[in-house]
Amino acid sequence: MIQSTVASGSVSPVKMLVTTFASNKTPPPYPTTVSAATNHPETPKVHLKSIDRRRILASLAASITPFLAPNPHLNHDESPLPPLFLFPSADARGLFQMPPVRLSNRYFLVRAGESEFESLGIINTNPVAKTSVDNGLSKIGKKQAVKAALRLKEIGACDNGCWIWPSITQRAYQAAEIIAAINGVNRSNIVPEYSFLDARGLGAYEGKALQSVSEIYASDSVSTNIKPPPINDGTPNESVADVFVRVTQLMSILETQYSEDTVIIVSPDSDNLTILQAGLVGLDLRRHSELSFEPGEVRFFDPSSIPTYKQPASALLWNMGRR
Repeated sequence: MIQSTVASGSVSPVKMLVTTFASNKTPPPYPTTVSAATNHPETPKVHLKSIDRRRILASLAASITPFLAPNPHLNHDESPLPPLFLFPSADARGLFQMPPVRLSNRYFLVRAGESEFESLGIINTNPVAKTSVDNGLSKIGKKQAVKAALRLKEIGACDNGCWIWPSITQRAYQAAEIIAAINGVNRSNIVPEYSFLDARGLGAYEGKALQSVSEIYASDSVSTNIKPPPINDGTPNESVADVFVRVTQLMSILETQYSEDTVIIVSPDSDNLTILQAGLVGLDLRRHSELSFEPGEVRFFDPSSIPTYKQPASALLWNMGRR
């Protein structure tokens, strides 16, 4: 079991207001009309560096963390800080742990129906092709998506409104549109996810037969850090731990952005969902494949299934280091 704490962002992607000049332009010049008797030094050239938003956010998080952490030696009566900064960090909304102490929303996990590539028995996980027609739903996949949508309607998933979060991958987004249409959900409630729900990158297994996935799962059962062999066509080679980071970041966003809502997560593959579910219930991530999702399968995640016992973070990190 792996435990992770992620500082959540607000809405993905993060937007920042920064005044800059285009890289092919210079800042407005100083006035050129000067006295002939005055020597002015040449105006220095200004080089503006591109902004690394991830680095800025990481620095910001590091700078405010001390204010959010509890200080047992602090006399609150003498503190110059307002009471807003005196709550314990574990209670601060936006810090998400796996497995979670509690969930603010209810979640349905849905695997998209069969894709055209899958109908041919071929592995395709390269994100470059994720919006292509070949990554869309096959004829069988469309029927599976309709069945999933009807299942959600039967159990009343969206009776009181819901948000649908699909991967931008073609088959997942198509499935989300079918779910929305059958459940009477406005298209504005479909929120495409651009990276955290990408199909797990299987590296050199790209283009191979679907049956060879069993070899990857055999490696997963040994260690969460074993990656599939790499390939140079742009397909990532992701370990279970890599996917776990992605889906934890996704949950951090959802738990921060919504409260007491229903969220339907639509993934193009099974691994995103099995690793997410294993993390939520505290199952050893090496066993994630035991939770395999069939194309078009729907599962309601029951918060009551979250175990009350959780290992200390130090023990988990030590175990991770041994794998």
